[in-house]
Amino acid sequence: MSAPLRWHRALKNTAAGVLLLLCLAACGTWTAPASVDDAPLRKRAVSATKQDVQVSAAVLSSEDSKRMFGADVNKNNMQPLWIEVQNRTSQPLWLLHSGTDPDYFSPLEVAWSLHTLLGFTTNARIDNHFNKLGFRNPIPPGETRVGIVFTNPDRDPKLVNIDLFGSKTLVPFSLFVSVPDDVPDSRFALTLFQYRDTEIADYHDLASLRAALERLPCCATDQHATTGADPFNIVAIGSLGDIGAALVRRSYRRNLRESDLDQWAFGRRPDVVLRKEAQAGTPATSIRAWLTPLRFNGEFVYVAQVGRPVGGRFARSGTTGDVLYGDVDEARNFLVQDMMYSGGLEKLGFLNGVGPAPQAHPRTTLNGAFYHTDGLRAVMFFATRPLSFTNVEILDWVPYLDPRSAARKENSDAGK
Repeated sequence: MSAPLRWHRALKNTAAGVLLLLCLAACGTWTAPASVDDAPLRKRAVSATKQDVQVSAAVLSSEDSKRMFGADVNKNNMQPLWIEVQNRTSQPLWLLHSGTDPDYFSPLEVAWSLHTLLGFTTNARIDNHFNKLGFRNPIPPGETRVGIVFTNPDRDPKLVNIDLFGSKTLVPFSLFVSVPDDVPDSRFALTLFQYRDTEIADYHDLASLRAALERLPCCATDQHATTGADPFNIVAIGSLGDIGAALVRRSYRRNLRESDLDQWAFGRRPDVVLRKEAQAGTPATSIRAWLTPLRFNGEFVYVAQVGRPVGGRFARSGTTGDVLYGDVDEARNFLVQDMMYSGGLEKLGFLNGVGPAPQAHPRTTLNGAFYHTDGLRAVMFFATRPLSFTNVEILDWVPYLDPRSAARKENSDAGK
C-alpha cells in the first residue's frame, strides 16, 4: 500500500473516531432531573398580596439549579428566580418579565448554554425541559401560575420587581428576597443604615425641606474628612421599595467596588452603590447613596453621587473605570431622564447645594480627577408605579428648565 493511501486511511479513521467521541459526549452530558419539586423554594419564598393578587418569589441556589435543571446554570452568570402568582381577579394578567429584569434571559437562551455539538436529540430535550419550567403568560382569572424567570445576578438581598399587567391595570410588587449563594463580605454587604428617632428631622412642607437639603454637605470626603471627594448632585426621596423599583426597571444593579469604599459621608461609607452597565459590561453610570437624618412626611431622604467614568462606554475595565468623568452634570441629568422613563418619578426639582465650579476652574476629587458643575442638585420624589410623564410635577425651586427665569430669580434674590 502506498504511503499517501495509508495517510488518507489514517486521517479518515481518526476523523471517524473524533466524530464518534463527539456523539457519545453529546449523548451523555445532560440527564433530565427526576424531580422538579419546588417545596424548598416555597419554604424560603417572600410573599405579598394586593388588589386580589398574591405573589411569592425565591432565588434558586446552585443546588436548586442542579436539582431542577439538571445543571448549575448559576455559574453562567445568571440568577434563576422562582415566581408564583395567584390571580384572584376577574381578568387575565401578564407578568412583565422586563419589569423584573430589562436584560432577562429567555428559557431557550439558557438552555442553549447546555447544548453540545451533534447532540440533536438531547438538545431538543433540554429545550423542552427549560420551556416547561419557564414562567408562562397569561395567568387566567382565578388560577395560579408558577415558573422561573432567568435574571442577572444580584447581591443579597435581591430587590425583585413583579409587575402584573391587565386591561387598564398594573399591579406592582417590590420584594426583598434572600440570595442563598451570596458570599458574605461585610465591606460589600447592603447596609440598611438606620438613625435613632431622636436624630431624625421630619419636614412636612417643601420650603423647609428645600432649606434643609441645601444645608447638606456639598461633597463626600475621605475617611478622615481632610480631602474633598465626589459631589452630592442627587437627592432621592421615597420608600426604599419605590426608589429601588425605579432603578431596577432602568437596569441599575448593586455593584460595589473597592474604590467606592474611599468615599465617606455622615461618618460612614456608602449605604448602597449601583451601576448601570453598557455594552460588553462597561460601567456607564454609577450611583453612591447615603441615607440622611432627614425625612419628608415620613419618607426616606437619600443623598447621592452620580457620575460616569472617563471614557464612558469606551473605558477599559480596570484601568480608567474608577476615574470620574469631568461633566458630572451630564451624569446627573442622564439619571433624571432615566427615572422619568422608570414610571416611578412623581416630583422633580433643582436646588443649590453643590456650589458652582466652572470648567475653567474645576474641582479635584480623591484620585486627582477634575470635575466641573453648575452647582445644582436634582431632587427626585418617588411613588409607587405606574406613573407617566404627565404625572411628574416640576417644582418651582431653581427653574432649571428655563435658564432666563433662573437668572431673573437669582438677580431678584441678590437685590433683597
